[in-house]
Amino acid sequence: MITIRRNEERGGGNFGWLNTRHTFSFDSYYDPRFMGFRSLRVINEDVVAPASGFPTHPHRDMEIITYILEGKLEHKDSLGTGSIILPGDGQRMTAGYGIRHSEFNPSRSDSVHLLQIWILPAEKGLEPSYEQKRFPESEKRGKLRLIASHDGAQGSVTINQDAQLYVSLLSPGQQVSHHFGPNRYGWLQVAKGAVELNGSKLNQGDGAAIGDEKTVDLKGGANSEVLLFDLA
Repeated sequence: MITIRRNEERGGGNFGWLNTRHTFSFDSYYDPRFMGFRSLRVINEDVVAPASGFPTHPHRDMEIITYILEGKLEHKDSLGTGSIILPGDGQRMTAGYGIRHSEFNPSRSDSVHLLQIWILPAEKGLEPSYEQKRFPESEKRGKLRLIASHDGAQGSVTINQDAQLYVSLLSPGQQVSHHFGPNRYGWLQVAKGAVELNGSKLNQGDGAAIGDEKTVDLKGGANSEVLLFDLA
């Protein structure tokens, strides 16, 4: 069964420095029908204006993944980490028993467009940590590239949950397939362009919950970029 969550149904708003869309309930946006999906708790699509960002704030007991679509984001945290996250990078932060961080758009001319993803950890009170890796476009073009997993498989960043995150870039007509194991579920998020998911058309910003499907087939449209979660 596939249940589509359309772009226009999402919460959020435009606050000038931040234009945000929430797939699931977040902050002041509350919809009891969409509190998350399995261990996936947050998918926020954010566009942050130049020379703006999120000041230092705390997190705990969450696996946080930031995926940049356009622009760049500067990250600083209480572990002493300082980094610039670029398109194609996989960045993971384990908030664990407590971490503070800031995220800032260092450009004075260009916005940064990103997806921020929160996944509930398998355990609470973990040691906070940070990891960032580069995943070249060639590894995602026409295939599903694993960028986050519970065991760091295929050079992915490691998350503390039985979940896998794949990214794919698809040209028009290009197809990829993913097979789900027993008792596995999926969530597809269209980051850019449009795709067909088992024959159903999804556009930028659309998401889809996947259950009781052994295989999903994705067919690319124009400039398609998708994230596929494989969840327990």
